[in-house]
Amino acid sequence: MNILAVGAHPDDLEILCAGTLAKYSRDGHRVSMAHLCNGNKGHHHIPPDELAKIRDKEAASSAKIIGAEHINLGIEDLDVYLEREQVLACVELIRRTKPDVIITHSPDDYMPDHTVTSSLIFNASFIATLPHTKTESKYFEKITPLYYMDTVAGAKFHPTEYVDTSDTFAIKKKMLSCHQSQLKWLSEHDKVDILEFIEVVARFRGLQCGVLYAEGFRKAEVWGRNVTKRFLP
Repeated sequence: MNILAVGAHPDDLEILCAGTLAKYSRDGHRVSMAHLCNGNKGHHHIPPDELAKIRDKEAASSAKIIGAEHINLGIEDLDVYLEREQVLACVELIRRTKPDVIITHSPDDYMPDHTVTSSLIFNASFIATLPHTKTESKYFEKITPLYYMDTVAGAKFHPTEYVDTSDTFAIKKKMLSCHQSQLKWLSEHDKVDILEFIEVVARFRGLQCGVLYAEGFRKAEVWGRNVTKRFLP
């Protein structure tokens, strides 16, 4: 299968679903890791232009660990809006990667880039099927099943499906560790050790489903996307 995971920022996928992406890749599926924002505002001291370049390299290094494609749409942090240009950029992303399943943010997460990304991808994944909406790539024939990944700290999120990531959690930590600029930023700005943070969440989700570590998801349960097949590994 082709798997498209879309986060708002360069480290969001590592924090929220990298264990699952590692399993997909290990099982022979093609994984694309995309982020809409360039991450240029996530630091106290590094200037935005320089930081955007650093974070692009960090994301590329992380994706390389599991052999995933790295895609950066280059929008500035906190400039993500539900408007035509950005919708069409997401339509083209979906048409180019031809996903069998899409993973993105919950529509009820903690900050605007996350929630708007969720809406953009939901809308674009339908619009991508319309032949008369033109982008560089040809329209994509099917409305793709879409899964929302966990929110940060699991707040206001009730998973309907779980993925056992006990055997890929170490890879998840290695991927997140590529984002050295953010280990410092999250410690200073949010007062968290993000590597410990993801372990606590993974252990908590694991307790919910009877394994050591897990990641939680919720399917977008709407007409046209409900199928009997399980798409998560």
